[in-house]
Amino acid sequence: MNKLLKEPSADMRVAVLYGGMSAERDVSLKSGSAVIDALKSVNVDVIGIDIRVDSDWLQQLQQAQFDIAFLALHGRGGEDGTIQGLLDCLGIPYTGSGVLGSALAMDKLKTKQIWQTLGLPTPRYSWVDAETNLNDVWDQLGGMPLMVKPVHEGSSIGMSKVDHLDQLKSAVAKAADLDSCILVEQWVQGREFTVAILNGEALPVIGLETHHQFYDYEAKYLVNDTRYLLPCGLSEEQEKSIQALSLNAFNVVGCQDWGRVDLMLDADGQPQLLEVNTLPGMTDHSLVPMAAKARGYSFAELVLAIIQAAKQRYGL
Repeated sequence: MNKLLKEPSADMRVAVLYGGMSAERDVSLKSGSAVIDALKSVNVDVIGIDIRVDSDWLQQLQQAQFDIAFLALHGRGGEDGTIQGLLDCLGIPYTGSGVLGSALAMDKLKTKQIWQTLGLPTPRYSWVDAETNLNDVWDQLGGMPLMVKPVHEGSSIGMSKVDHLDQLKSAVAKAADLDSCILVEQWVQGREFTVAILNGEALPVIGLETHHQFYDYEAKYLVNDTRYLLPCGLSEEQEKSIQALSLNAFNVVGCQDWGRVDLMLDADGQPQLLEVNTLPGMTDHSLVPMAAKARGYSFAELVLAIIQAAKQRYGL
């Protein structure tokens, strides 16, 4: 057991909320199962509650006897402040960020606006909807290449890189199938990194390399040729600078306890913040467990550290 952690209380019961009804349900099912197995491995009393349409999950949530909910939900309904608000109303303690931090971080546009207001580096962008003149957006952002993202989706779902105006139109149409608000931002040519945050500390930086155009859903979850660089290949000074920037970017959006910040170094070696994840994946391909392992945490110890942070906030 990591010396930074306390032994789990014998009478502590944890409910893992997972599954959900978003486009990221499959990933959430894997995350939840991994968390449940980890808690069982250290003899914590745990139950799983699958949040799905065709179930009595709300009744189960209200009737089950447990001390704290571990949120392993991804995407809309689970990562956007919705389930957090419900749990607040029911008086149920839970792990991770609260309503405000979750809602802001899930909204890529609001996140970038906050960063921009505070002078934190992030790629130039525009947001579009069904009424937007895409020719104007193309001109405003200086032409190719661009990245198109649904504002309220995660796991790179619905994202496209575009090199021509005609591609922009089709990419926006693709994203519009998932979201009424779409973010178009300048493409950053450079190296991609991710920084896990755990209880006020930025964990070791991970460098990401993929044969895909970008670190998309397939590169994250389905293929085995994505390269995770740990050590990340940066100098100690660069890594500390990125860690400090990421922790600041996480905090100013109102996030708590744990999460992940994604960013890139552009062609000039300058950091460009991309987004915050308040409930990152906890699967065998996931980045937070990887960074935590480099810091000395086993998977089970990582789960316990997340629970411990929440217990301290609630005074449990």
